[in-house]
Amino acid sequence: MSTHMQIQIVEIIDQNGQLVAPQWLPIAEGVHRQLRPQLPADYAGRLQVIAANGGRLIAAVAGEAVLGLALWRLIENTYEGRRLYVDDLVSDETRRSQGVGKALMNWLDGTARQLHCDVLALDSGVQRASAHKFYFREGLHVSAFNFRKVLQ
Repeated sequence: MSTHMQIQIVEIIDQNGQLVAPQWLPIAEGVHRQLRPQLPADYAGRLQVIAANGGRLIAAVAGEAVLGLALWRLIENTYEGRRLYVDDLVSDETRRSQGVGKALMNWLDGTARQLHCDVLALDSGVQRASAHKFYFREGLHVSAFNFRKVLQ
């Protein structure tokens, strides 16, 4: 891939929870499954439920290809205020270190600022060391432990 390639950010599920670019959803699915292989067979149905609960989806595209995507939402809480939280951020494994993640992060940062968020936040699995290096380069830092109890 040329470094001169134009990466565009496309909203697939917009800030109102509407599927506004349905043609990109089946193309995005393959990239999304690189991060979340456990997603159900009914990918579109699962994203519809997520959208109804505040999830939004953007994709970094070039031509007809989805190079990466981010699933995000707004959260208000007592300890941070208004937060743009990124559920999923993934670049196609064949397109890493080519500006895709940076383009997605720039869009998320700009959107967080437009929406008057106090923070931009995400969680990342402890095994994802290369992703962590990227997040540190993008100005994120580790601010807390994440605890959970699996119920199902």
